[in-house]
Amino acid sequence: MQRRTFLKKSGLTSIAIATMPPIILNSEKEYSILELMGKEDIKLYGKEINLRKEAHDAFVEMKKAAYSAGIDLKVVSSYRNFERQTLIWERKYAKYTEDNGMEPLAAIDKIIEYSTIPGTSRHHWGTDIDIVDGYRKVEGNVLDPSKFEEGGPYEDFKNWMNENSEKYGFYLVYTNHPKRKGFKYEPWHYSYAPISKPMLTAFRRKNILLLLQQEDFYGSEHFTNGFIKSYVRNNILGINKDLL
Repeated sequence: MQRRTFLKKSGLTSIAIATMPPIILNSEKEYSILELMGKEDIKLYGKEINLRKEAHDAFVEMKKAAYSAGIDLKVVSSYRNFERQTLIWERKYAKYTEDNGMEPLAAIDKIIEYSTIPGTSRHHWGTDIDIVDGYRKVEGNVLDPSKFEEGGPYEDFKNWMNENSEKYGFYLVYTNHPKRKGFKYEPWHYSYAPISKPMLTAFRRKNILLLLQQEDFYGSEHFTNGFIKSYVRNNILGINKDLL
């Protein structure tokens, strides 16, 4: 496999991204292209929480409330920068193409069942978390949808979150709505809407097609215009309507 890496971008690409102006949301806050793509350091709060200040504080309050119901909201994953998301992507791409013998496009389709293309992850924003009930002892993959169903170890957690999470600003991102497209149902993935909604608005104003065509990681050479447009429509925007 010939590896193309984001660490060896052409000078033209670097200049193109670096010189793009920040996107202005309002008079109080603006988000740069690099920040939205996880390429710029942001200030994170909370040991093993790693969220922006407002999202962190809301999560702590929600966690306290859950304790009273016998539930321990444990963060499995929160902020991930561009480099971390690239490692996840490339590990899966190599597994599917080299170990499993899948064709590149088939491997990419398999990856985006649950994992985002580097630079497009909501986890880049410091607003999104994957959480479970830390009190439950679970074998194997904790992020398995079946474990959140009736009779599963996280049934009580899911019921509590259904009733309470939105009171604290956290909304399920990838719902099980039958008409939703894109990433598969993730009963563990929540987003702090007061920040993530304006960040998504800013992100949508980017030329995502151009930005992804400039990236260099395993499989990126197979991103056609049609694929990226479909990915934006179905995966980036195929979310809980309350987060749009």
